[in-house]
Amino acid sequence: MTVLFVEHVPWEGPHRIAERLGGAAPALTVNPLAGGRLPDHASIAAAVFMGGPMSVNETDAHPELADEVRWIELALERGLPLLGVCLGSQLIARALGAPVGVRGAPELGWAPVDIHAPADPLLGPLAPLTTVLHWHGESFPTPAGAELLASSSRAECQGFRAGGAWGVLFHPEADGRLVRSWLAEPSMAAEAERALGPDASDLLLAGAARHEAALVARSGRGFDAFAGLIAGDGAGARAPRGGP
Repeated sequence: MTVLFVEHVPWEGPHRIAERLGGAAPALTVNPLAGGRLPDHASIAAAVFMGGPMSVNETDAHPELADEVRWIELALERGLPLLGVCLGSQLIARALGAPVGVRGAPELGWAPVDIHAPADPLLGPLAPLTTVLHWHGESFPTPAGAELLASSSRAECQGFRAGGAWGVLFHPEADGRLVRSWLAEPSMAAEAERALGPDASDLLLAGAARHEAALVARSGRGFDAFAGLIAGDGAGARAPRGGP
């Protein structure tokens, strides 16, 4: 059985998530937008869907996104453990029937999230509040039947759980290394400047230096818990769809 990592652009890989899940199961990385094929569910122990600059609504330009949503729908029915980050969370939210779209200005930069479920194995270690990296232009309400786990002043739902599936709109995997690699990508640097101004790079790197130690330590506990669920060391990984 394999842990599936789904990427949409080369620079938005699983980063620290993959590092913490390394012992849970062999890894398979697929980019459907670059021609990669999503494997049969029966061969997968868990799946992690990462971010990307495209919208979940851009299925005309990227029809593979619709295929991902259908794959996620089947994974939810099977109770397969899922984790979606940023675009990945939007894909899971869409699979659960929630609308995804632009709600105000992009949320980009280091800012706090409030954690509403301190007992949750993935996001509970961030309770009651942790400063995290945000980098998204679209958001969603809490999907029907899902448990709201996190929110921010700019997004009503920053994290949710539906059975064994978690959607996290912010980037719990972020650290200084990730920020530097994103700023080295011209499209990401330009997006940051549009949102934060000409000092965007300095602001983002300063935020990483200030907040990464706490975020790495606390989010790492959540990634370890997800690894434990994959390995069968914890309860709830295969809870029925819609359950808390």
